[in-house]
Amino acid sequence: MATTPDRIRRLLADQLGDCCDSDVEQRLDELNDLADTAFADDGARPVFAVLGNETRYRLARALSVAGNELCVCELEPLVDVSESAVSHALADLVEAGLVTRRKDGNWRYYSTTPLTDDLLATADDRRADA
Repeated sequence: MATTPDRIRRLLADQLGDCCDSDVEQRLDELNDLADTAFADDGARPVFAVLGNETRYRLARALSVAGNELCVCELEPLVDVSESAVSHALADLVEAGLVTRRKDGNWRYYSTTPLTDDLLATADDRRADA
């Protein structure tokens, strides 16, 4: 199997018609700079990680479709997990900035943030276009 520099050398040779060690080194430096920039502030990763869980995704989706606050007791019947798992999933969504929580006496109400609504709408649009 070819190593990364060998494959890059072949790619550059195809693109440039010829390739030398300095071309490969320059391209590797450019790719390292790209990685530094792309991963410098990886604030989006926790958002996608949280939505990667089925329970959290379903809760976020339900709240987004509802368009208004729902009490945790209204969310529990929507997912097939324990009450504590629902509370934990909602706490994860709050921590990721995808859901807000408001306490009113003994009740806790949840709603989505604009980020969640935008992410889900974008995903729906992309899926519709496919």
